[in-house]
Amino acid sequence: MHLSITTTRKTLIRLALAATFGSTAWAAQAADPVLMSPQWTANFCQAWNQTPQLTEGLAGEWLHDDKGRGYKVVEMYRTDCGKGSMVELKIVPKDGKAFCAYGGAPSTAANFGVDFLMHASTKNWESMGKGDPGPVWAMMSGKLEFQGPKMVAMRAIKPFESFLLLVGKAPYQANTCPAGVTETSSAK
Repeated sequence: MHLSITTTRKTLIRLALAATFGSTAWAAQAADPVLMSPQWTANFCQAWNQTPQLTEGLAGEWLHDDKGRGYKVVEMYRTDCGKGSMVELKIVPKDGKAFCAYGGAPSTAANFGVDFLMHASTKNWESMGKGDPGPVWAMMSGKLEFQGPKMVAMRAIKPFESFLLLVGKAPYQANTCPAGVTETSSAK
């Protein structure tokens, strides 16, 4: 009888551990921020600062073509969530690198003579985050709508590719639009 009680306890402990670890994984997945939400953008900003292709690759002409302001703004949103879902990255020079100083809701007026605005459908952001299509084809095919100095962007095409791939690396969930935003179409 003692053996079966011990076996039953071990089984119950294993079941409890499996339930705990299973729900922890689910909770971690559910906790991922919504793609292009201010929280996701803050996380993306931190990831930017850990990506040498961006911090070093954009530290030269791209960063300093800023009309003397000392920063560049990159705005982006998911087209199917509407322009009201726009978020912003503020990139500044720091220690000879292109440092992301802010990621979140728009807080700086953009000047599209030096700054950038990008938007695409959720489906296209996710595809570009996997490298399909690459940046040139994404812009040429219209999968990525783009506003800003195109020649400056084209000279920084390799770092821009890293930017698009980083979209797919920063954890997110995309089954809803950022809070307070209503989808404008059902295409994802």
